Amino acid sequence: MRIDIDQDVCIGAGQCALTAPGVFTQDDDGYSTLLPGGEDSGSLLVREAARACPVGAITVSERVG
Repeated sequence: MRIDIDQDVCIGAGQCALTAPGVFTQDDDGYSTLLPGGEDSGSLLVREAARACPVGAITVSERVG
């Protein structure tokens, strides 16, 4: 699974970290970032976190290759 966070779009709402706390966290400025190993999570919560983002800053896609 590939998880991309568009830092130019993120507003730091924190919905991703609330929805999937084992995958997302917030940096010192309050913006979303991935926890180490987060991209290896196959959790349905990752997709739910992307949907919960109020500005659509998170993209989830299947890894190819």
